[in-house]
Amino acid sequence: MSAERRLSSPDSMKCRVCGAPGCRPFLHVQGRDYWDCRICSAVFLDPAALPSPQEEHAHYLRHRNDPDDPRYRRFLSRLAEPLLARLGPARRGLDYGCGPGPGLAAMLREKGHRVVTYDPFFAPDRSVLAGCYDFIVCCEVAEHFHEPAREFALLDRLLAPGGWLGVMTCFRTQDELFARWHYRRDPTHVVFYKEETLRHLAAVRGWGCEIPRKDVALMQKPEREEKTA
Repeated sequence: MSAERRLSSPDSMKCRVCGAPGCRPFLHVQGRDYWDCRICSAVFLDPAALPSPQEEHAHYLRHRNDPDDPRYRRFLSRLAEPLLARLGPARRGLDYGCGPGPGLAAMLREKGHRVVTYDPFFAPDRSVLAGCYDFIVCCEVAEHFHEPAREFALLDRLLAPGGWLGVMTCFRTQDELFARWHYRRDPTHVVFYKEETLRHLAAVRGWGCEIPRKDVALMQKPEREEKTA
């Protein structure tokens, strides 16, 4: 897609998701410039237009996610149900980017799992980022990552061998609909993934990747290889 102006040089723009060089200008819309990665198919906002922490926080405070709301729980179950089907009993997990109402963590605890939470605004205890987890969930979080490559590297480090990373985010489909897409219009949504984006991120790490439901990816880190004498 053509663009009216550019905030960064195409020659120097690396993918914010996979790190590949040579990303292409994708679209200029409503004063915002977006880039497209030819390698992983991610689309991301130009770094110069990223919202400030203050702008992000103010926007998140408008969310009304009640952990006891049945409708909200049905929404979260899209990720919780397929993940729970793959977990053994009493696993240790991390709800990464839990937000002000960590309903997913509550639902997983109700199933007997030990779950801690992290969110830079609402649960900023960074000591949990020194742990090792059997599963990590990122529910409606990955689209907010300003440095997604760095975030996924951190999640890789936190995930135990054999562990599961569950990501739920609205997958991008048709490019021609991007300008009008409601998901793009959220000012805190700054990176957009296709199914193949998540599959690519899993493949480069040697992980498995399943898409059990629309907008849900479950990635499994392999077990440690047996050392031979």
